[in-house]
Amino acid sequence: MPPLPPLRERKRRRAQEAIVDAAFSLFAERGFADVTVTEIAERAEVGRTTFFRYFGDKQEVLFAEERELVDRLLSLRAEPAAKPPTLREALDQARAAVHTMCDAVTADAKRYSLHVQLVADNPELHDRSERKLLNLTDAMITTLRAQGMPEREATLAAHLALACFRAGKSVAGPDPEALTAAVEDAFELFLHTAPPGGAG
Repeated sequence: MPPLPPLRERKRRRAQEAIVDAAFSLFAERGFADVTVTEIAERAEVGRTTFFRYFGDKQEVLFAEERELVDRLLSLRAEPAAKPPTLREALDQARAAVHTMCDAVTADAKRYSLHVQLVADNPELHDRSERKLLNLTDAMITTLRAQGMPEREATLAAHLALACFRAGKSVAGPDPEALTAAVEDAFELFLHTAPPGGAG
């Protein structure tokens, strides 16, 4: 499929951003459960048809950044290298990707804090969050495999990296300024306590 023309792409992004902004504004005012898709569309000044063109439901709006991160990770696919990366090199790549995730999700500090609180307060959002993290893990695996890394090592590296992200996020809680440092601490703790040779 050819890329969208620049003007059409800008309009698409503006509509998506308006929907996301409207949704978070309403979620901050009334919580997640009491906000409807119709209200989000009205606040964003778009029709319901436009809303569903970009988002399957209001949960999906809450995880729009994660969807973009998956697309970004998949865009990093490279041609197979002369020598596949070692497990340690794969972990370093995954670590860099996780730091990109941290920067992306905390770009708007207030929105990040609200997102964490909404997920904590709504079990269905927690389930969706876990599925999104699995999607990110799969994207990392795909990227590493494209570089010639065997399935087993690529899978291990990606899951270890996302485990460090989960641990750091749990420690940081809703504080966006604490996330990156907490994730970095998790990586350091793992890499310095892994058995000799265990990380490649």
